[in-house]
Amino acid sequence: MTASPQSSAFNYLSGYRMAVRPITIIAFAAGAAIVFGATTLQRVAGIDVPAAIAQKDPKPAGSATKSTLVAMDDERIKLAQIEERSVGPATIARRLTVPGTIVPDAGRVAHVSVKLSGTVAELHRNIGDDVVKDEVLAVLESREVADAKSEYLTARLSNELQQDLTARDKTIWEGRAAPEQQYIRSRNAAAQTAMRLNIARQKLLALGVRDDEIAALPQAPDASLRSQNVRAPISGRIAERKVELGTAVGRDNLETELFVVVDLSRVWIDLSVSSADLPMVKEGQTVGITTRGQSEAGTAKIVFVSPLLDKDTRTARVIAAVDNADGRWRPGSFVTAAIAIDERSAPVVAPFSAIQAVGSHKAVFVRTKDGFEKRDVVLGQRDGQSVEVVSGLVAGETIAVSNTFSLKAELSKPSDED
Repeated sequence: MTASPQSSAFNYLSGYRMAVRPITIIAFAAGAAIVFGATTLQRVAGIDVPAAIAQKDPKPAGSATKSTLVAMDDERIKLAQIEERSVGPATIARRLTVPGTIVPDAGRVAHVSVKLSGTVAELHRNIGDDVVKDEVLAVLESREVADAKSEYLTARLSNELQQDLTARDKTIWEGRAAPEQQYIRSRNAAAQTAMRLNIARQKLLALGVRDDEIAALPQAPDASLRSQNVRAPISGRIAERKVELGTAVGRDNLETELFVVVDLSRVWIDLSVSSADLPMVKEGQTVGITTRGQSEAGTAKIVFVSPLLDKDTRTARVIAAVDNADGRWRPGSFVTAAIAIDERSAPVVAPFSAIQAVGSHKAVFVRTKDGFEKRDVVLGQRDGQSVEVVSGLVAGETIAVSNTFSLKAELSKPSDED
């Protein structure tokens, strides 16, 4: 039977397919191996790649490094309450930390006491009032001061009369109209009256009457003779008032102290330093002080180091003085004092609040025209709220010093490419 042209062609093609099938299988295996190596070759070869395999493509090399820039304009920085500060050289110190207590300066405490017996007739100032030196705080009525003033006025009048008699007797004696003995007796009497006047005056001064008040006694009304003004010896604030109107004061187991006036424009920090640390503490050293409830620290200076140790605690008393014009250091408060033992200058010092831990590195955020740039830094010695920056920053650069955690969080957010 003779084959038709169509069947001959079919047989030819079938034989061809059988002959090339092994080659096709080998080529496909080779292509599959290439799939896992390079997606680009797979597409060129015309081989379809499953989705699961295509996701295993490595990312471009540039996308592996995360950006260190946090883009922020001035308005966003203000809303985020990010404070900026320029870094530069400062003093770094090694400090000895000891506890302390704020106490009034012993030279600025005045106890207002009376030196006579009497009763409180007037009270011009109360506890908590601010007073100035020589201001009248109270008025006392006293028989003792009335007697002393009367004695002074009597002695003054007697002295004036006797001085006039002595001057007259001297004129008569010089004119040979009276014997010398009369002039000598008159001169002796004048000396005695002058002495009695001076004694009476000194008695008034001892009772607390001032010179200007003594000089005004001859013209003063009689009712004022029994009154005695009590004045503030220093400027300050009344911390205690111990009497009321009508209170009997003076000697014979009566109250003698009327007020306590304290000047708190400067206070002391009473420190206790152990005997082992005492050789490192010297007068004139600076002391940083902090207390609960206050964010700002203060700076004091050591004015006294006791040469004696407490027999029970084996510690020495150290006094540091600090200005307190604003009144924020209240006596009785506990403080932590850091005594500067060894000070040196560091070229770049930054606030410790500016430092953030990013990964395994310490970093700061440096201000740029586009926002903030994360900059890895190497830190040196820390001194309270400041820290030395050994490398990573240059003096004069501006960094973020508050709310820097928000910048760190912004930097940690995944980018759009991720």
